[in-house]
Amino acid sequence: MPSLDQVLFQFSGQDVTLNQLLVLPIALLLGYFLLNFLALLVLRSMTKRGTNPDLVQVTRRLLNIAVLLVITLIALQILKVPLTAFAFISGAVAIGVGFGAQNIINNFISGWIVIWERPIRINDFIEVSGVQGSVQEINTRSTRLKRPDGVHLLIPNAKLLEEIVVNWTLVDRLLRCIVRIGVAYGSDVAEVKSLLERLMRAQSDILVEPAPEVVFEDFGDSALIFEAYFWVQLSDTVSARTVRSDLRMAMDAAFREAGISIAYPQRDVHLAGTLTVTPGRPLPLA
Repeated sequence: MPSLDQVLFQFSGQDVTLNQLLVLPIALLLGYFLLNFLALLVLRSMTKRGTNPDLVQVTRRLLNIAVLLVITLIALQILKVPLTAFAFISGAVAIGVGFGAQNIINNFISGWIVIWERPIRINDFIEVSGVQGSVQEINTRSTRLKRPDGVHLLIPNAKLLEEIVVNWTLVDRLLRCIVRIGVAYGSDVAEVKSLLERLMRAQSDILVEPAPEVVFEDFGDSALIFEAYFWVQLSDTVSARTVRSDLRMAMDAAFREAGISIAYPQRDVHLAGTLTVTPGRPLPLA
């Protein structure tokens, strides 16, 4: 039967015994579960105290890194491997990673910049690359957005620093919305404007201040174009998409009652010359 002190192989000039190989997985498992349990207690305590979600997420990332670092040091200590043994290997790996994973490193560094500077926070409503959504999670490589239609998207963190980002809730949770509507030519524009203003005041989720505004935007091809501007206070129960939908439904009902026609695309065709129709002769189909 082999002794526990029997040398199995050498690593970087250090003897590795059977005893070390048996103790190593046990120590790693115990250390992993103990450190994760302590990290979980810290995060739960921060959440109960109402700590900012961004700070909680930064702390979670730092604790994960700390756990991995401590586990690695424990393993090296058990095997009695000096850190200098990895100097050459780490340099070679760094060069290889630098050439082969530039995008990953770029997104990783960008993620920490976003987390540290906080131009974007969890629950912010942003627009980037033509995509709008609320920030659900900021990871080290990508940021997860939830569009108003419920679709989740992953945005590389580098895009958040390299491209123009519109953060609608950077200062507050107020969001300006626009609803366009076209009415038929010949409609009383003053009545249309008054009706739209009254409908916006009747919506409980539309803020009184800043005051809603109705603009006669343009003479369209088939309609008189009006735009209704209003502000909403975003929350867990109020979304801009739902408020716009409710306002459109109220517009449709009110315009029907007032006898105002909501326009649809039309085209007038003018024929040059004289058109003669002979009775009794069917027109050709093609």
